Amino acid sequence: MKDTVPRGVSTLGKCTSEYIQFFTSTSLSPILNMSHTPPDAERPPVSEPPGAERRAEADRHPEAARPANAERAPDAEQPPEAERPANSDRPPEGQRPPGVKIMQTLGLEPDPWQIDVLESDRQQLLLNCCRQAGKSTTVAVLALVEALFRPRTKVLIVSRSHRQAKELLRQIQFFHRLLKYTLLQRKTAEEIEFTHLSRIVSLPCREETIRGYSHIDLMILDEAARVPDDVYRAVRPMLAVSNGRLVCLSTPYGKRGFFWDAWARGADDWTRFEISADKIPRIKPAFLDQEKRALGETWFRQEYFCSFEAMEGLVYAEFERHVVNVEDAPAFLSLAPFDIGKHHGGTHNGGTHDDDREWKIKLGNWQRVHGDGLRLVGGIDFGFRNPFAAVWGVLDRDGVLWLCGEHYCRQRPLSYHAQQLPKNVTWHADPSGAGEISELRCAGLCVKTAKNAVRLGIAAVHARLEEGTLKILKGRCPNLLAEAGLYRFDSTSGEGGENPLDEYNHALDALRYLISRLDVRLMAGRLRDSQSSTTQETREQQRERSFAEMADDDSMWIP
Repeated sequence: MKDTVPRGVSTLGKCTSEYIQFFTSTSLSPILNMSHTPPDAERPPVSEPPGAERRAEADRHPEAARPANAERAPDAEQPPEAERPANSDRPPEGQRPPGVKIMQTLGLEPDPWQIDVLESDRQQLLLNCCRQAGKSTTVAVLALVEALFRPRTKVLIVSRSHRQAKELLRQIQFFHRLLKYTLLQRKTAEEIEFTHLSRIVSLPCREETIRGYSHIDLMILDEAARVPDDVYRAVRPMLAVSNGRLVCLSTPYGKRGFFWDAWARGADDWTRFEISADKIPRIKPAFLDQEKRALGETWFRQEYFCSFEAMEGLVYAEFERHVVNVEDAPAFLSLAPFDIGKHHGGTHNGGTHDDDREWKIKLGNWQRVHGDGLRLVGGIDFGFRNPFAAVWGVLDRDGVLWLCGEHYCRQRPLSYHAQQLPKNVTWHADPSGAGEISELRCAGLCVKTAKNAVRLGIAAVHARLEEGTLKILKGRCPNLLAEAGLYRFDSTSGEGGENPLDEYNHALDALRYLISRLDVRLMAGRLRDSQSSTTQETREQQRERSFAEMADDDSMWIP
């Protein structure tokens, strides 16, 4: 935005009392009527309406002219008929609502890129913006204008958390309050409803509970780089019938997820806007220099210059190098008998013992054809609010683990997860979930207790990555790869960053449980070698010390 806003008035709409008084005294009737008039149409001259002298007198003496119900709560107000659109039909398709005009009415002078966004008629927008660029303000105005000027419009807001989605809705409500509660029917902390049947709704970021909406006209994904891919895949079909618009706005967050994929590899049906900090006059060069010193090069480029950077301090920095194309994978993987769904087997899941025998026969045939050395294995990390994560694959005769499937889901009962997991797999699960392990065993799954030594498990996964004995089929484990691009060490810990942050690690924990069990003997050998090496070094250091030095060491004489 240009520097026309007085000092002390932020771009997010926090205005002084003088500005609020000015906005609330301004009628929106000309703007609302303008939305249904072609922009180039010649307007007839406006004649002096009857009673103009009385209104002028009321303006000079507002206290005497104030109606009895002037203090009534805004939610109870019924907007006058003059403020409603001339008709309830939607504007012509080629005509955009006056978003720029509304933004100026709110006292916010838009930047050129904001004008382009508000006037764009493209169906899919990607807003890759630096911090404090004004992207939330722009989208808030866009959502409000679409709902006000297009009757029967549904606008949905989704963010990485429900709190953030409601924060954007709160900003929309603030702008709407400055516009004298035009067409307001009802509002809550999660929804605004207008008298002409338009709605703006904020939703929690959960794939399981977001599917009940349809015929969406405008879908907004705030902080899209952090929105899970399963949520993105769940909301896209809501735009199918309505041919609605999709607006994704975010600051980059690593080379992962649908936002980065759409930005880097998406087709031309995406309209991209890249707004770096050097294009925002409100962000001063001195502040950017200070941030660069404080954040470091990588985070600075990502936060302020729209660069998709690999995360610093990643636990598995080389993970993506072990992704293999399906056509380059061994043939036995495509024929592996992973039974999912109706052929799950076992009477506990709605199958039959005949199904169980059938899959055992298929497993036996597969092993006879491709060799008895092949094993179907998997790992499980339990969760409810956090995702329930499972990964599985084939361990071949050479000890190479080929991952070719995953299950990643939140807030579903254990019975649901049991139906999604292949039954022929030998599972290694989180040892803290003893009750869940017992239930899965009752459901006909072969589940064993894994080890929960975090550092030792991470070392085991690293060993396979270094030796090239861990492979991931492309497109089969998207959440596992996404987490690998985010799971990093805690640089603020007091142990030199040895402990990883407890986030973005659910599918990776499932993999750790699996590998720690597969390589338990190797891990024990490495541990013994490490301990014996340390003991030998200590003995050699003791031999090198002179008798006088040892005599002065009090610890040598403590029994």
